Amino acid sequence: MNILIVGGSGFLGRELIQRAAAAGHTVTATFATRAGDVPGARWLPLDLRRGEQIPRVLGAARPDVVVNAAYRKTDWATTADGAIRLAVAATQHGARLVQVSSDAVFSGADVHYDESAAPDPLTPYGAAKAAAETAIRLLAPAAVVARTSLIIGDGGSAHEALVHDLAAGRRGGALFTDEFRCPVHVADLAGALLELTASAHTGVCHLAGADAVSRHELGVLIAERDALDASRLPAGRRADTGSPGALDVRLDSARTQRTLRTTLRGARTFLRRER
Repeated sequence: MNILIVGGSGFLGRELIQRAAAAGHTVTATFATRAGDVPGARWLPLDLRRGEQIPRVLGAARPDVVVNAAYRKTDWATTADGAIRLAVAATQHGARLVQVSSDAVFSGADVHYDESAAPDPLTPYGAAKAAAETAIRLLAPAAVVARTSLIIGDGGSAHEALVHDLAAGRRGGALFTDEFRCPVHVADLAGALLELTASAHTGVCHLAGADAVSRHELGVLIAERDALDASRLPAGRRADTGSPGALDVRLDSARTQRTLRTTLRGARTFLRRER
C-alpha cells in the first residue's frame, strides 16, 4: 500500500512511518519546516496553510491512503482549514483519509464519551478539531475520524519531558489531580491507525487507552517507570487556576477496540515498571 503521512516529523508521525515501512508499505511523509530523520520514507514539504501545495503533494505521492497527523494547537488555518482542504483533495485523488482528532472536542460535561457523542469544545484547539471533523464527515464520508487522547511513548513525548523537567526542578508548574484523560501509547495508536487504513471503517472511531488517570497520576506513573522521585512532582487543581479546558474527558473506545487486533493498553499497564 502507498501511504502518505501528513505531519510525519511529529511524535505520532515518526511512529507511523516506522511501523508502515516495517510492514512493507511505500511511505511518503510531509514536514512543515524540517524533514524528519526517520528512515524508510520519502520526505516532501507541505504547509497545510498553503492550499496550493496540497494537490501538488498528493500528485507526487499518489497515495492509496492519507493519514493526517498534523496540527498546530494555536493555528486554526492548519488544524481546521488545512485538514478540510486535505480531505477534499484526498477524495478528489481517490485516496482514503484517516484524520487524527482529539478528545479536546469535548467539554467534559458528560465525562464519558463514545463515538456517537457530539462535539462541544471549550478551547480554540478543540473547536478547530471539531470543525475539521464536521466538515470531513460531510465532504469525505468514506473517511475515518480517529479521536485519541494524550499520547505517551517510551520517553519521547512532550508529557514525559514535562515530568522529567518537573522532577528535576527545571520547570515550574503543577500536575493537576482533577484533570482526567485516557492516555494511549504511541505504538498502540500507530498500530490501530494503520489497521484502520486497510479496513472498511468510516466515520468516527475512538483510539484511547483503557485507563482514566489524572495528569498527576500519569506523572507519577512516568516517574516511577523512569526511576525518578515522584514526590518531587508538584500537584495542583486545575479548577483553582481558572484556565479554560475540560476537566474530565474519558473516551470510550470499546466499540472500536472490538474491531481491532491492536490492543489499546491503559497507562497503568504500559507504564508499569519492569521489576
